[in-house]
Amino acid sequence: MITYNRVLLGQILVENGDITPQQLQLALDEQTRQDHQKRVGEILLGMHFISEAALLKALSKQLACPIVDLNADPPEVRALQLVPSEFALRHQLIPLQQTDHTIVIAMADPLDLQTMDDLRLLTGFNVIPRLANSVDIRRSLEQFYMNRIIQDVEQAEQVSLEEEGLDVADLQKMAREELVIQMVNLIINQAIQDRASDIHVEPFEKELRVRYRIDGVLHEVNAPPKRLHPAIISRIKILSDMNIAERRLPQDGRMRIRSGGRQIDLRVSTIPTLYGESAVMRILDKQTAMLGLPELGMKGRLFDLFRRLILEPHGIILVTGPTGSGKTTTLYAALNEIYSSEKKIITIEDPVEYQLNGVNQIQVHPQIDLTFASGLRHIVRQDPDIIMVGEIRDTETVEIAIHAALTGHLVFSTLHTNDAPGAISRLLDMGAEPYLVASSLIGVIAQRLVRLNCPNCRAPVLEKQVAMEEIGIHQENLNGHKLMAGMGCSECRNVGFRGRSGIYEMLTVDDTIRQMITHREPANAIKQYAIHNQGMTTLLQDGRNRVLSGDTTIKEVLRVCQREDFQN
Repeated sequence: MITYNRVLLGQILVENGDITPQQLQLALDEQTRQDHQKRVGEILLGMHFISEAALLKALSKQLACPIVDLNADPPEVRALQLVPSEFALRHQLIPLQQTDHTIVIAMADPLDLQTMDDLRLLTGFNVIPRLANSVDIRRSLEQFYMNRIIQDVEQAEQVSLEEEGLDVADLQKMAREELVIQMVNLIINQAIQDRASDIHVEPFEKELRVRYRIDGVLHEVNAPPKRLHPAIISRIKILSDMNIAERRLPQDGRMRIRSGGRQIDLRVSTIPTLYGESAVMRILDKQTAMLGLPELGMKGRLFDLFRRLILEPHGIILVTGPTGSGKTTTLYAALNEIYSSEKKIITIEDPVEYQLNGVNQIQVHPQIDLTFASGLRHIVRQDPDIIMVGEIRDTETVEIAIHAALTGHLVFSTLHTNDAPGAISRLLDMGAEPYLVASSLIGVIAQRLVRLNCPNCRAPVLEKQVAMEEIGIHQENLNGHKLMAGMGCSECRNVGFRGRSGIYEMLTVDDTIRQMITHREPANAIKQYAIHNQGMTTLLQDGRNRVLSGDTTIKEVLRVCQREDFQN
């Protein structure tokens, strides 16, 4: 049973000294803006104001629910055998002990009463919840359930067959074997709980490799035996509505699953390789992707500038950066910020990854000649107030976007450029007239994603002077700042980083920059003007500020930023 303390969680966190009243108010404001979709604790975690350990301590106090250490007290085998692996994975819980009429479980969310009721019905036992770190729960699930499934596979008498020797009936039968279904479910659910963005299933000569991309970096996890590869790929294809008989050509598909009580889409791609088909599943989790503006990582003046910019009545706003730098997330956050029932918003994307409430979204289909350009041409006839174009790729799209901006629409789009001023050169290179670009463009924001130091294990470190000088930090101007780095712990899988945040460079177009665009002045001249006259912070400088704040490391900033971005 859970005993509820009348003291609110936020108040406990303030009393414990984990957050300030101002940070609590920011989280409450964000909760109100999100229409109560998330709890305050989740929002505080997302804003990196608290660690999960601090949240667990406060929850334990509020709910009078003890915290268990899964590393010190591993679960009993007979308790594990009571709960099916799929149920434990879906709800992220670990059975700990079983007595005559009671089962004790560890879970990160003891307020999930529905799950406890379901478990009570499933097992016929009374359920007693205990609090545990979500990372420890995931590791225990992987350790006890994945290993058990792999052992079952090894013990099962199965004939090893080459993929080419299997017909469709064989593949369908294998894909519906209970062990294969459990294995695929485990791989997907574990990736979701580990906050992975992609799952890679790759066959090699003697092994099958499974890797998760977490915070932009691939991590290898326990993989099934190589001989199960055809069955696993076939299972993935069946779930994604692909043709399992076609193994020589690349295919694309999509699946929708439920995990942890929420619905998640996966975009699936398969390609033929030397040793069989390789599959990559992109996890489209709306809960982790749909961030509010405060959660993007913009700070101070930059945050205020961007907020003012997106409230402009018309003009073009561009977000630039390489693939995987969070451009779409930034655009979605901006659209959510300015959405109201009084405005009509239409997007055209390739593909539509997340569905936005109240927004008309169009999927590009080049096969039927529905491209960015042709779609945008029709969008402007739909009387929109705000338009989002997934990417500007050609002259025709540029011209229509400029025309839309000049006729009273606010247009958002993306480009692949190294910095903010480079977007202007790219538009001109695409054939846009300089005077039209100058008249329509109102702002460009360049961004990168850096991994954040794990809040649970970060500690002061000494950096070499050479490394500090690469991003403009000198001993004399540290001003009491301590450089921090994660030491590695269970919460961050011993890598020292947990979560990612954006670093930004924003160029706002004023009258002088409009003249420079009209005269085709180079991007570097525009950049120097913006730095010295507008106070523009470059990507590397913003990264330097995040290093001084203890959010990330010098090495991590230099991993994603060009060194020449820094200006003294």
